[in-house]
Amino acid sequence: MIDTHSHIDAEEFQDDVEQVILRAKEAGVEKILIPNINADTVEPVLDLCRRHPGILFPMMGLHPEDVNPHKIDVARTLDHMETLLKKEDNPYVAVGEVGLDFYWDDTFRTEQIAVFERQVEWALQYHLPLMIHAREAHDDIVKVIEKYHDGSLTGVFHCFAGDERQACQLLEFPGFCLGIGGVLTFKKSTLPVVLKKQVPLERIVLETDAPYLAPVPFRGKRNEPAFVIETAKRLAMVYETTPEEVEKVTTDNALRLFSKIAG
Repeated sequence: MIDTHSHIDAEEFQDDVEQVILRAKEAGVEKILIPNINADTVEPVLDLCRRHPGILFPMMGLHPEDVNPHKIDVARTLDHMETLLKKEDNPYVAVGEVGLDFYWDDTFRTEQIAVFERQVEWALQYHLPLMIHAREAHDDIVKVIEKYHDGSLTGVFHCFAGDERQACQLLEFPGFCLGIGGVLTFKKSTLPVVLKKQVPLERIVLETDAPYLAPVPFRGKRNEPAFVIETAKRLAMVYETTPEEVEKVTTDNALRLFSKIAG
């Protein structure tokens, strides 16, 4: 299995990250992808990934919630991130975590959209997939991707929890998958019905978004990559197949999307 989105560099793991990685391996997780979210995470993410080559892989991006010109020099941050992406031997496997988030506050809507568009341009220029965060911003995300999509854009719509209409819209972009995590296992989740009706398993990748959104039976606890198996089990029920088949198909999907992690 591949956990395509996990924040195990976060402070929630500072005391036991090595044990967390060991438990992931024991659960059958072969690779874990770690997004950057701001300038402060760049070095910690790199350091963690260097300690676990072939298992942990970094992404590069500015999270929409960190797009606050009152707190950071946004242009300078983006310039620094792009400088790292320009290096031929850079380790980054995707542009992420990027996107739009208007859930708590849309004060910087215009700035968020501009930052997202620049990072979509990085994906095109440096031939990397996108790891897209969208919260209360589905239509705006679609507009941006439509603007830039020339058939070569690829990536993941992270933490998908939308309805059938939204799923169909996102699947119209070839080369993109939906990132499915713990929300699928929640008692009141409508995702099982949406996925079964509209989304082929070949368009899904597994993720945890650890330490957030732990699946049942761990809901309310700190999430970690080992728990991705619970999402795989629930997907097997949705698609009336085996967990082994879900693991195989979603792993193949991830390896196809994130070509730099293969091998």
